[in-house]
Amino acid sequence: MELGLVGLGKMGGNMRERIRRAGHTVIGYDRNADLADVHSLKELVDGLTGPRVVWVMVPAGAATQSTIDELAELLEPGDVVVDGGNSRWTDDEKHAEELKAKGIGFVDAGVSGGVWGLQNGYALMVGGEAEHIGRVQPIFDALKPEGDAGFVHAGKVGAGHFSKMVHNGIEYAMMQAYAEGWELLEAVDSVTDVREVFRSWQQGTVIRSWLLDLAV
Repeated sequence: MELGLVGLGKMGGNMRERIRRAGHTVIGYDRNADLADVHSLKELVDGLTGPRVVWVMVPAGAATQSTIDELAELLEPGDVVVDGGNSRWTDDEKHAEELKAKGIGFVDAGVSGGVWGLQNGYALMVGGEAEHIGRVQPIFDALKPEGDAGFVHAGKVGAGHFSKMVHNGIEYAMMQAYAEGWELLEAVDSVTDVREVFRSWQQGTVIRSWLLDLAV
């Protein structure tokens, strides 16, 4: 299928590449002309065959709001906008209502995977109406990791970003726990190689995780 992708930074650029590797057409726009396939949102929209899907991958807040405002004037009824940034979930509800008034669908997508997503895939938590999510499903399938996990339709609009917010809170708490554990190990004379203790935990223990692997 065809996708318009707005924002080609560290994550957006890799997402464009992963989607293309899956056989889909991606037209990308970024304020950095060196990264972009087109040089305006209008050119991006005009380059897509309707009904269109445009994925917004820009910083939360004013940047996302201005992008959605501009897309609302360029897109047509039946098109769908996906916000894959880190927007506040209450903003999703506002964006959905603004676009609905123009007949445009809206999906919010919490995305986890960082710079490793190109090779490993991205975990996706999405919110919105089943009809709109179904339109984007081939792109979700291209981005997610192989296997049954890594994608969830979490609920109505806002559910994707709310789930990602909780996910991030868990992530920070895990990292804090590892950091405190490292500090405790360093505080005693009897432990002489803290890194090797952490390395030993990578297999067989109940606290093994990708975050632990990255710490090691």
